[in-house]
Amino acid sequence: MELNTFSIVGRCERTGQLGVAVSSAVPSVGSMCIYIEPGIGAVSTQSWVNPYLAMEALAFMQEQADASQALDRAIASDPDSRLRQIGSIAISGSGAAFTGADCTAWNGHLVGEDYAIQGNMLTGPETLEAMQQTWLSDMSMDLAERLMRALEAGDQAGGDFRGKQSAALKVMGREIYAEVDLRVDEHCEPVVELRRVFQVAKQQLLPFVQGMPKRHGQSAALPESVMQMLLKPPASRVVG
Repeated sequence: MELNTFSIVGRCERTGQLGVAVSSAVPSVGSMCIYIEPGIGAVSTQSWVNPYLAMEALAFMQEQADASQALDRAIASDPDSRLRQIGSIAISGSGAAFTGADCTAWNGHLVGEDYAIQGNMLTGPETLEAMQQTWLSDMSMDLAERLMRALEAGDQAGGDFRGKQSAALKVMGREIYAEVDLRVDEHCEPVVELRRVFQVAKQQLLPFVQGMPKRHGQSAALPESVMQMLLKPPASRVVG
């Protein structure tokens, strides 16, 4: 399937978290594009999707290759690389991206110290430029919020020229499970809806995840207020 998509892959230097935010005019973009290995790296594979590219890039990162080296090695083994687009970040080093010559226009990518931004079948370069500007505007935010804002900026600047259908946000820390893993499918405004779901998750899900068992560091105690809120039916919980 051709996933004509815009995405950002990012790393938080302060926490070591890795994450991806992505949107597309095809269903279930979150289940097909995002690959993250805790403590190793994160990848978004798109255009004519090849999940094995993401898996191979992460395997090379695990062997101590940086994002650019890992991506070059993975792409070299793909005979249809001209159809692929992929962005990646390792736990250290700059982001890396590849856009094949036959990806649908407009297409392109931007990379920096802690991010890779990429897209194809877009309205124009303004989508990626808006994402980059927003990503760089405030480095103090939590990674999930920073990724979400960059995705919103791309959406508002134009995004996929065919329209909108799905969006996703995923962030992983040191544990094997995700700290944030949210998806919106088959929606006329998926990025707007993803923001709404994310706001709910901040109050009802993230504190719960922070209290889950951990192999790296201590679990945070679930606040009594959150515990009492989660005992109520969903419609009775107040979300600001």
